[in-house]
Amino acid sequence: MKPEQEWERVLRNLKALNSPVDEADQQVAGNSGLRMSWRIDTCYGDLTLEPREQRITKSGKWSKGRAVSLRRLHDEREEFEYLTPEDHRICDAIKKENDLSGWGYHQSFDYTLHSERAIRAAAEHPLLFRADDPGQHVELVFDEPALVVRQSGEGIHLCLTPDCDDIASEHGGLMMTQEERHRIHLVQFQPQHVRISELLGVDGLQVPASARQQVLDTIGTIAPLLSVHSEIGGGQTDTEEVAADPRLRIQLHPVGDGLRLECFVRPFGEAGPLFHPESGASTIFTEVEGKSLQTTRGKKEEGANAEKLFDQCPALMADEGWSWSLDEPAIALETLEQLQELTDEVVLEWPQGKQIRLQQGAGMNQMQLTVTRQKDWFELDGSLQLEESQVIDMKRLLSLLEHSEGRFIKLGEGEFLAITQELHHRLESIRRMTDGGKFHTLAAPLMEEVTEGMELKSGKAWRQQLQRLEQAEAFQPEIPSTLQAELRDYQIEGYNWLARLAHWGAGACLADDMGLGKTLQALTLILTRAPDGPTLILAPTSVSINWLSETKRFAPTLNPKQFGPGDRQQMLDEAGPYDLIVCSYGLLQTENERLAQVKWHTLVADEAQAIKNSMTKRSKAAMALTADYKIITTGTPIENHLGELWNLFHFINPGLLGSQQQFNQRFAAAIENSREGAQAARQHLKMLIRPFILRRLKNQVLDELPAKTEITLQVELGREEQLLYEAMRQQAMERLAEPVESQGQQLVRTLTEITRLRQVCCNPLLVLPGSTVPSAKLQAFAEIVQELRENRHKALVFSQFVGHLKLLRKYLDEQGIHYQYLDGSTPLKKREIAVNAFQRGEGDLFLISLKAGGSGLNLTAADYVIHMDPWWNPAVEDQASDRAHRIGQTRPVTIYRLVAKGTIEEMIIALHSEKRDLADSLLEGSEASGKISAEQMMALIKEAGLEG
Repeated sequence: MKPEQEWERVLRNLKALNSPVDEADQQVAGNSGLRMSWRIDTCYGDLTLEPREQRITKSGKWSKGRAVSLRRLHDEREEFEYLTPEDHRICDAIKKENDLSGWGYHQSFDYTLHSERAIRAAAEHPLLFRADDPGQHVELVFDEPALVVRQSGEGIHLCLTPDCDDIASEHGGLMMTQEERHRIHLVQFQPQHVRISELLGVDGLQVPASARQQVLDTIGTIAPLLSVHSEIGGGQTDTEEVAADPRLRIQLHPVGDGLRLECFVRPFGEAGPLFHPESGASTIFTEVEGKSLQTTRGKKEEGANAEKLFDQCPALMADEGWSWSLDEPAIALETLEQLQELTDEVVLEWPQGKQIRLQQGAGMNQMQLTVTRQKDWFELDGSLQLEESQVIDMKRLLSLLEHSEGRFIKLGEGEFLAITQELHHRLESIRRMTDGGKFHTLAAPLMEEVTEGMELKSGKAWRQQLQRLEQAEAFQPEIPSTLQAELRDYQIEGYNWLARLAHWGAGACLADDMGLGKTLQALTLILTRAPDGPTLILAPTSVSINWLSETKRFAPTLNPKQFGPGDRQQMLDEAGPYDLIVCSYGLLQTENERLAQVKWHTLVADEAQAIKNSMTKRSKAAMALTADYKIITTGTPIENHLGELWNLFHFINPGLLGSQQQFNQRFAAAIENSREGAQAARQHLKMLIRPFILRRLKNQVLDELPAKTEITLQVELGREEQLLYEAMRQQAMERLAEPVESQGQQLVRTLTEITRLRQVCCNPLLVLPGSTVPSAKLQAFAEIVQELRENRHKALVFSQFVGHLKLLRKYLDEQGIHYQYLDGSTPLKKREIAVNAFQRGEGDLFLISLKAGGSGLNLTAADYVIHMDPWWNPAVEDQASDRAHRIGQTRPVTIYRLVAKGTIEEMIIALHSEKRDLADSLLEGSEASGKISAEQMMALIKEAGLEG
């Protein structure tokens, strides 16, 4: 007789093992106003439970809970009336034993949970939470060990997984094999499993390939004892073969505002072992509800389903294995929506009580709206029709949208509505452009565009408003025959645009670049309206002369009058058709009551940035004026922040952008602070103002304009000047460190110190009269002037400090250099004389105060511009430079900016990169910048120290 091989003996003994497996207990979760939850701890590979009594709060959420002693749950359990059957089963595992460690006459007891009984009772309990993360729900999942049969080299290898060497005896054969944040796997080892492990050994059993049939007979016999994963097939006559389920099982678990996902297949359907797609054995044996089952997996179908999964859900990358964490709520919900569409390939599995319900498919055609007229407003109302007769009111929908994750709207706890991207974009437009559905009549064309594709019911007023718009768009204005000028093509377009808005009844913002003839375009329109009433022109003092002269030159049929000299009241009382009254902003502030009594037919605010600040008396005086049609002309509609744009539009079209508070909430806060939604806010604001603002740049419409070169000259301060600057900076830091009563007071102090530092960069004499410290900037200025004169060039010289200009005048007088001069104190008549003289060639230089003469002047006799000191906003400098670089200039223009190296001036220039395109960000779509804060100003002083 042939002796029995070792592997033969093991297979025979394995076949002899066949005993039933105990079924796991079942339980159902309960709920009440008070509840008992259980915190589970897995420290040191062990499992412990801690009871916590939770109470429902006023907000409808459960409290964190308070600890409850095991003693009370054992001795006083009847006091906890809310305990569920599942709680009682865990409490039944509490052991009460004499405490023999203490001293004294009184008997004491120790209360502990019987580990195995408590863990079994806790399985599938709905209120298990992690001890280290009490908000994290936990599931206990019982598995069984598996016999794995693989082809290995020229033989066959059998092993038990997991290995049972480390089973804790006090847990009754339970082993924790895998711990995830939301799921703990426990493998139950029965005595026969332990015996199988002993027979196979730690390294498993290697069998020759010739014994394949004996292995098949063996695994067929022991299949009822445990799951068998076989690569060589197998089975027995009493084992039922079932078709494998190739669908992917996506186990989802909410984590914060996101999702964690894991992908498996479950070949036996709702029961049996889990595998990752296409991995593991092909033939599987197991026992389900007392039946011995086997199946052969369709790995090809599993792979095809996985390919569809990755094609449908881009966020689930194939190269990241079979588990993913989606922390971004919008991405998580987007992926969930995509998964719900894979009904034939994917099954979604949620932990108990943690499902996220996502309704899909709400689109444009489900939105039903009505628009009605309310005094000076239109009001939009309506609802979104969902499935099963569910309706969401539009006002509630807009409110929910404000706190939504993209196009996923949260309806309640764990419940979301997915709307189409198009509907989300339209609703977001309505939300930002209306006040709870109310919108300005001038926004009617935009609302018509936004609501296209929705069911919209409207009345007569709505149709009339749209009809007026159609008429305005079709209106073909004629250029008045009395205009004594040849308009360029872009100027004709500008005039037509102004005329159509006037025909519609909307105010206009003509924001063309400097030097493109905004005055001429406005005059052309005024000529067409002059027969019906008087015109008021608001302008800076320096620009008023230009309006009077250009009116006489280009529109001789108008009666230009300067408001100020003579009887002012009589001028206003007699104002009528063809009268054009030019008023400075200074007089507007002092004569606002008189000016507000006149009903102007046309009102033009030139260089309208003068009324950009809503808090100033000048701005408030302008807002009090009434006119049939208002125009603002400005090359810089936004200099520092979006509040300036709101104020200008409040002047021409009050209410279009809402109140200042609403404007800040809907637009400015997000755009200026680069908050979430800034791009959408910028786009919606651009859509709102687009019909009422016209902006063309010189390089877009003037091919013949000569080139412009900008050069920043770094001026190295001398040693004495450096020491003075640094000493003043240190003093500024010390003064600013002293306590102040308010933030506003600190801001004023900071601005004062910055101004002193900027002045010392220009010339020490500005802060220390009588100083003998030489000025590096004055020396640089002298060298530039000498070179310009030698080459027969003329230059405009700008400074924001009048004191600096006076020092330059002193130098020029000493050198015998002829120049013209203009600052805020120069009388109107003298300004006109100086401008005309310079244009005739009288003077090599024109010294100009930046704020007083930086706009409205035509000084094309100069082909060089020198900025002696940088201003906060480059738009102001650009506007000043364009006094020379404008229509009529035939020579290339060079612009010098003198900047003291290593000082606060360099830091101001650095800020220019953030501010230069603030207006264009809205008009052209680039990034926007915000206003400079007190903290930024303090940082300028701290960081603007000279090295060495």
